[in-house]
Amino acid sequence: MRLLVRFLAITAALLGIFCLSLFLGRYSVNFQELLSSGLASEILFNIRLPRILAAALLGMALAAAGAALQSAFKNPLVEPSLLGVSQGSAFGAALAILFFVNSPVVIEASSTAFGLLALLIAYLLSSSLKYGGKILRLVLAGIAVSAIFSGGVGIIKTMADPLNQLPALTFWLLGGLSGAGWGDLLYMLPLALCGIVALLLLRWRINLLTLRDDVTFSLGTDPGKLRALVVIFAVLAVAAVTSVAGVIAWVGLIVPHIARKIFGADNSRIIPASLILGAGLMIAFDTVARTLTAGEIPLGVVTSLCGAPVFLLLLSRGGES
Repeated sequence: MRLLVRFLAITAALLGIFCLSLFLGRYSVNFQELLSSGLASEILFNIRLPRILAAALLGMALAAAGAALQSAFKNPLVEPSLLGVSQGSAFGAALAILFFVNSPVVIEASSTAFGLLALLIAYLLSSSLKYGGKILRLVLAGIAVSAIFSGGVGIIKTMADPLNQLPALTFWLLGGLSGAGWGDLLYMLPLALCGIVALLLLRWRINLLTLRDDVTFSLGTDPGKLRALVVIFAVLAVAAVTSVAGVIAWVGLIVPHIARKIFGADNSRIIPASLILGAGLMIAFDTVARTLTAGEIPLGVVTSLCGAPVFLLLLSRGGES
């Protein structure tokens, strides 16, 4: 009963943040204007609503992926960017911006493709490493792939036109949903939803990955195959949202920790709670990003400024998440 009340509380908080964010912005909208003004309706339904839904999907994908990967790798410090997905997506976007600066669809498709390619390269490299176990090898390969793609982004930045391409590339790398519309939301939705739903369906079995591999195998589950499925679906969701929003840090790390503090260590509760908390926090962060100053603050900057102190606060409370 207590857990149900907690779920209802965070769901109510999400709905409250969602509704409040609709009416907050550089152009204030109230119910009377919404009924009488075509401009207010245009702002609300064609500008703010798709952006808020995109922010919710972004938070859900990052948080669910973070929770699943932390259990899959038995490491509470794992986040979606660990396997090089974010850096691979950044490289794909940078490459597309350099050659197709006026084509958002190409930028998003290139970002998604390179994010998935980064995972594939990390997996292939991990099989050739001789140090440590399978999990450690994949993590080390992911770190190496991240460094390689980060170097590639640096090279592309030196080649970009400083008056046109470089500002667009720099702003994308800082992360944000500026200009996100229904088209961007529909682009993210299929792959992100596929990954999120798959992780939800696997949430009971993900608990098995927190055990030793021999114990998991004795319970009738192949830990290698299950871990591979979790990683693939998590990366699929992250790559899809990163292709539109850019590199967003900390959310995939701190939200699962908050969920564990509230709901315990069972992934059957952590992953649904992470979806709700991730959506609410990301909507709140995006609202701050677009309303705090006259010029929009990059979303990645807001999540870093807010996420790092929250993470330190969680650690200072003591106890393992």
